[in-house]
Amino acid sequence: MIRKAEKKDLSRIAEILVFVKRIKYRPIFQNDDYSFGDLQVIKIAEEYSSPEKLDNIWVYDDGIVKGMIHIEGTEIVELYVDYFFWNQSVGSELIEFAKEKFNVNTLWALEKNLEAIKFYEKHGFHDSGDRQFEEGTTEYLIRMER
Repeated sequence: MIRKAEKKDLSRIAEILVFVKRIKYRPIFQNDDYSFGDLQVIKIAEEYSSPEKLDNIWVYDDGIVKGMIHIEGTEIVELYVDYFFWNQSVGSELIEFAKEKFNVNTLWALEKNLEAIKFYEKHGFHDSGDRQFEEGTTEYLIRMER
């Protein structure tokens, strides 16, 4: 069910990223120019098509790509699940896969994304106390570790 991402997955990965970011981040950032201008499926698919990026992405695929995780070393860089498959253990399977296969031990989460923070805490991560601004915004990221 979890496999390395391939070029054929790019449009689906981009679709997941675009729509989840609109759902979760638009209320926080309140930036419609980004959410509906810069954040476009084709543009994101192109950004993710480089081998350096694609080589570090894994997808949850049970016939439909339902989620993705981007891992760099022992850090979770991104974890997104299609909105229609939330609360169906897709994210849990992806994060447990990353913990077992890559011994991931750190990630950054938006401080205001309480639902994500709660999810990561459920999977053994905790707030390290480190904070930094999300680039180009006034919102903070918190570093979580396990």
